[in-house]
Amino acid sequence: MTAFETATGDAAPPDAVHPRDSSPQAPTSVSRLNETIRDFVQRWNSVWVEGEITSWNVRGGHVFGRLKDSSLDAVISFRLWASTLQRLPERPGVGDRVVACVKPDYFVKTGDFTFTVSAMRHTGLGDQLERLERLRAQLRSEGLFDPSRKRPLPFLPHVIGLISGERSDAEKDVHRNAELRWPHVRFRTIHAAVQGDRCVPETMAALATLDADPEVDVIVIARGGGDPQTLLGFSDERLLRAVAAAQTPVVSAIGHENDHPLLDDVADLRASTPTDAAKRVVPDVAEQRALVRQLRSRAGSRLAQRVAHDIGQLQQLRSRPVLRDPETMLTGRAQEVWTWASRGREQVRTRLDDARATTAELRAALRALSPGATLARGYAIAHVGDGVIVRDAAQAPTGTEVVVTVARGSFAARSAGELTQDPGSHDDGPTGSKATSSREHRMDA
Repeated sequence: MTAFETATGDAAPPDAVHPRDSSPQAPTSVSRLNETIRDFVQRWNSVWVEGEITSWNVRGGHVFGRLKDSSLDAVISFRLWASTLQRLPERPGVGDRVVACVKPDYFVKTGDFTFTVSAMRHTGLGDQLERLERLRAQLRSEGLFDPSRKRPLPFLPHVIGLISGERSDAEKDVHRNAELRWPHVRFRTIHAAVQGDRCVPETMAALATLDADPEVDVIVIARGGGDPQTLLGFSDERLLRAVAAAQTPVVSAIGHENDHPLLDDVADLRASTPTDAAKRVVPDVAEQRALVRQLRSRAGSRLAQRVAHDIGQLQQLRSRPVLRDPETMLTGRAQEVWTWASRGREQVRTRLDDARATTAELRAALRALSPGATLARGYAIAHVGDGVIVRDAAQAPTGTEVVVTVARGSFAARSAGELTQDPGSHDDGPTGSKATSSREHRMDA
C-alpha cells in the first residue's frame, strides 16, 4: 500500500509514486512526485478557517495574500480569484479578521502549496491592526503627524545618511539612482536589521549616530517590500518617537507604494520606494543644467526684447519734429516772447501816458483850488500867534502880533487897527447901483 492509499483510503492512481519504485539507482522525477502530491491534495475537502489577513496583494484582478493565526503565529498562503472577490459583500484588507472557506491546492511546476478561497466574511479588526490604529490615533493627537512640524529637505545635501539592510536591493537602488542624478553625491551608510527583533534597536542606534553627524543633511531609512508582518518594526512606537525627535530631516522609504507603516506619517517625507527616495532627495543634474539653460535663454530673450523696445522708443522720440530740429521750437518761442514783450511795452507806455494826463488834470485842478494861486495874485494870509487865520479885523486889535504869508515866504507884522469908509460904497438909487465899502486894516511891519 502506498502513502496515498494510507492517507485517503482510496486506490492509488496508476502513475502515483510508490516507495518501492524509487531507489538511489532508479530515482523518480520531480514532476511525477509533484503530480502525486497534487493528486493527493486535490482529494481534500474545503474547510472554514479563521485568521487575520497579514498580506493582501492584487495582481491582474486576483488577490494573493496570507492568513495568520493570532494565537499560534501559524500562517497559510491563499489566493482569491477576481470572480470570487466581486461576490464578497465587503472587501477586506490587511489587518482584518476574517472567516474563509479554503480548499488546498498544489502547483506542480513550482511545488508551491496554497489555498484557494471560495468564500470570505469579515468578522472585525485583527489584534495587530487594532493596536496599530490605537497607536496611530495617539500619535496623531500628539501632533506627530502635523504637516507644520515637517522639516523641508535641503536642495542639495552635502552628505546623505542611509539606513538599510546590508547588501540589500534598497541600498543599491538608493545609491544607483542618486548617483545617476548627481554623480558627486556622498553617502554615509549604516547597516541595520530591517525586520525581526533587532530591527527597532539597530535602526534607532543608526538614526542617533547619523543625527549627531553635523555633515549629514538628510537621513533616508530604506527597505524593500514585504508583507505587513515583516514591516511591523517600522510602526514601533520607540522608533517613531526617535524619528520625531531627530534634528535632521528623515525620509521614509519603506516597501512599495501599497505598504504604509506608521513611519511614513511621522517622517518629514514619505517616499513610495527607495528609488523614489533617491529622486526626492537629490536633484537631477541634467534637469538643473537644462533649467539653467532655459533661464539663461529666457533672460537673454527678455533682455534683447527690452533693449529692442527701448531702441524703438528712442528712435520714435528722435523722429519727432521737436527733437529732430530743436531750434524750431526755440525760434517759435522766441517770436512769441518778442510779441508778448512788445505788447507789454505798448500797454505800459499807454498806461503811463494815461496816468500822466490824469496827473496833469489833477495837478491843474489842485492848483486852481490851491491857496497858492490866490497868493500868487498878490493876496496874503494873516495868522495870529496861535496859528488862527485872521478873517475879521476884530481878531487882530491894534498892536497884535501877526504872521503874514505871501506867495513867496512869510513875515511878522503888527496890527495898526484903523477903519476907513469908502463913500462910494452905498447904493442910493432904485436902479440897484452898488455902494461898496472897504475896510483898510493898517499894519506896521
